[in-house]
Amino acid sequence: MIKLGVNIDHIATLRQARKEGVPSVVEAALACEKAGADGITVHLREDRRHIQDYDVYSLREILNSKLNLEMAATDEMLSIALDVKPNSVCLVPEKREELTTEGGLDVKNNKENLASIVSRLKKAGILVSIFIDPDLDQVASSSEIGTDCVELHTGKYSLLFKESGLDSLDCKNEIKRITKASKEARREKLILNAGHGLDYENIDQICKIHGMNEFNIGFSIISKAIFTGIEKAIFNMKSLIERNS
Repeated sequence: MIKLGVNIDHIATLRQARKEGVPSVVEAALACEKAGADGITVHLREDRRHIQDYDVYSLREILNSKLNLEMAATDEMLSIALDVKPNSVCLVPEKREELTTEGGLDVKNNKENLASIVSRLKKAGILVSIFIDPDLDQVASSSEIGTDCVELHTGKYSLLFKESGLDSLDCKNEIKRITKASKEARREKLILNAGHGLDYENIDQICKIHGMNEFNIGFSIISKAIFTGIEKAIFNMKSLIERNS
């Protein structure tokens, strides 16, 4: 079955609103594990808008499942990752003014820098993923620089699903694009993950794409948890994934 990594960044977003230590990122991560999450994802942003350095270190110490660290491909973040040694790192693009990650990393035009970072992380025993748009050239470039995994950006699909509906031509074409990129990733023998914008309404179509290893989902689960509790929110998402895989 496709695994579920739960992104808990927005637990930290709420905490940082008052900076009084609650809600606890560590408690949230443990609750996610108890509910069946296969891993915990956090994005340590350069502006530290939500997740803080101490969160990453604390999570590495207490998690029974895996810690997936999303980070920009910078010297500062590389240094932190090499010190923390999370189970996996996902390299992502980052702009300070964005509300959330707006697109995939341009591997094709940044091979030299990214190859060096990928190599150093892998030498430290960290599995390396790159967050990319579902584009054949970006998949091939990711393979060329030696990454272990690609995480396909499903944000455009999620937006089209919401605005135009599943039966719209644009949405169907985006599903085809994700499917083709997934096939190329499997051909390149890359681990295949997906994430961004996936929720309880649109997850089923992505589940049907052959070869998916893991989804990383945060905002929709944390939003649902406000009303149902985090354990039920995760249980319901995992049930949808299992039913549609």
